Amino acid sequence: MAISPTTSGDVPATSDGASGGLASWIRESGGLDQAMTRELSGLRFAFYGRVSTEDQQDPATSRAWQLLRAESLVSGHGRVVTEFFDVGHSRSLPWARWPEAAALLAALTDPDRGFDAIVIGSSERAFHGNQFTVIAPLFEHYGVAVLIPELGGAADPAIAGHEELMVLLGILAKREVTRARIRVRSAMTVQARDQGRYLGGRPPYGYRLVDAGPHPNRAWALRGVRIRRLDVDPECGPIVRWIFIQRLGGHSIARIARALNDTAIPGPSAADRDRTLTGAASGGM
Repeated sequence: MAISPTTSGDVPATSDGASGGLASWIRESGGLDQAMTRELSGLRFAFYGRVSTEDQQDPATSRAWQLLRAESLVSGHGRVVTEFFDVGHSRSLPWARWPEAAALLAALTDPDRGFDAIVIGSSERAFHGNQFTVIAPLFEHYGVAVLIPELGGAADPAIAGHEELMVLLGILAKREVTRARIRVRSAMTVQARDQGRYLGGRPPYGYRLVDAGPHPNRAWALRGVRIRRLDVDPECGPIVRWIFIQRLGGHSIARIARALNDTAIPGPSAADRDRTLTGAASGGM
C-alpha cells in the first residue's frame, strides 16, 4: 500500500512495465475495476485539510500551504482533482463532526466518487489522538490509499511502523492542543491576577477601564495599541462593596435586591450604557 518516495520524484516501474507502488496496490486490492485502472501518473487525488479558527489564522493561507504540501507529495503520481477543507472546527472532534471530513468519508461509498486516493495536507491538522487508527479501516475497506506528508507516501496499516508513527503523530497533535490551552490559561491568570490586566469582555459591574500604558508587544505598541486594566468605579464600587457586606452578614439575595430597588439604585446597564461598546473597543490583551 505504501508509495516508496524517490529523490527525483519519478515513479518506480514494475517488471511488467506498469507503474508500481500505489497503482499495484490498487489493482491487487480491487479498489478499481480493471477497466478503470490507470497509470500511477494518472491517479486522481482528493485533498483534505483543516484550519481550527478563522479569527486567529487566515484560512486562505492555511489552505494554500497545506495544498502545496499535498501537491508536492503527489507530484509524479497524479494530481489533486477535488478538495475538502474544514474551517473553524477543533481537531479534538471526530471526523464525523467535521462537515468536509464527513463529506469525504461519505464519498468513499460512492463508486463514482471521482478520485482514487486521498492526500492529507498536514497530519497534525487532520488527525488527533487515535483518530487515524479509528478510520483507517474505512479507507482500506473501500480501497482508497491515504498519502501523508510525514510518511512521505501512503499509510499502510499492515506495516507496523506506519501505524505506530501515525499513533505518535496523533499523540503529538493532542499534546500541542493541551500544551497551548494550559499555556494560554496560565498566562491569562497571571495577567489578570498579578498584573491587573483587562483581558476583554464587559467590565464587571463596580469596575471601570483605565489606561495601563503601551501594549507589551512592540509591534502592537508601534501601531498605537494600548492595554487597559480594571479599576474600582467611584460610583458603583461602593454599591458592590455594600452588596458583599450584606451577603456576608447573612442577608438573602432577594432581600438585597429589594433594598437596591427600594433605594432606586440603577442596574449595571442603566448605570453605564456604554459598557458593552467600551469593552469591545478596549483592545483586550
